[in-house]
Amino acid sequence: MRARVEQDDKGRRRVSEACLEPCSIERGMRIIGGKWTGSILWHLKDGPVRFNDLARMVGGASKKMITERLRQLEAQGLVSRSVLDTSPVTVHYEITEFGRTALGFLNELRKWTESLPTELQENR
Repeated sequence: MRARVEQDDKGRRRVSEACLEPCSIERGMRIIGGKWTGSILWHLKDGPVRFNDLARMVGGASKKMITERLRQLEAQGLVSRSVLDTSPVTVHYEITEFGRTALGFLNELRKWTESLPTELQENR
């Protein structure tokens, strides 16, 4: 659907074909747009990662936040969690095949962000 603004002969404006529900982009952003979500998926792209190692890789995020995001990603089928029978118990996370489908546009986002003007790159 393509929402657009139309103007009648009296200059009144109205929207035709307005989105009545969240569009595809909004629905996608609700899944991967959470803070640290893209970074977590990106760091899992090369294979399973132990929780503490992942926490070190995602600088600036608290362990509580990483745990929350990992639970969401697991519930959405983007990440799998494995508990290894070691002493002490080791937990590692791995991106699923479904999660890998996000890596292409995350890589494009990475390249786009790296090409931004310096003043926008520094905006945190």
